[in-house]
Amino acid sequence: MNFSPELLTLANYLAGEFENQQQALADPAWYVHLRLWQRFIPLFSEDSLTLFAEQANIVNLDQPYRQRIMRLTEANEPNALLKVQYYMPKDPLALRGAGQNPLLLHNLTPEQLDLLPGCVLNVTVQTQASDRYKFVASPPFGATCCFNYAGRVVQVALGFEVTHQEFITYDKGIDPTTGGAMWGAILGPYRYTKQEQY
Repeated sequence: MNFSPELLTLANYLAGEFENQQQALADPAWYVHLRLWQRFIPLFSEDSLTLFAEQANIVNLDQPYRQRIMRLTEANEPNALLKVQYYMPKDPLALRGAGQNPLLLHNLTPEQLDLLPGCVLNVTVQTQASDRYKFVASPPFGATCCFNYAGRVVQVALGFEVTHQEFITYDKGIDPTTGGAMWGAILGPYRYTKQEQY
């Protein structure tokens, strides 16, 4: 399939190894120093580009967590050019460490994933220069990202911005009872810089 330049660029901006070292050093009380890996995987290639994402605390790189799949597609809607649909591995432990060891992803199939219907983002595109963009991803009005994990219901507020240099995430865990943030970007977004392009 021929993908739009915008979709190809979004995928390229998202793929890589990232860190938020500067932010963590500047405000260690609120921001953990994280490393984030986002790698291409050959799933849903008939109509989309797909990435596996995983992160780890810099002091425990051998204990990565929050494995997820991001499927990037064309949206062609009035308020969004692109869309990101999230999936979760049915067995996250089987893919643990795949951010650093992509060989673990080679046999991954769609049947090993759970679609997270409410975990979707609409992506708008801002042109910054002839070949530079800023992508802003936010949930559609009324969407709620909830899923079961380890026997309990988890609610997450999703969102990000990305350019060729920086990846800013607004993800945070939400207490479904109070609506308050419990973890993640509580005081503001996590700001990652790309260390390596995949």
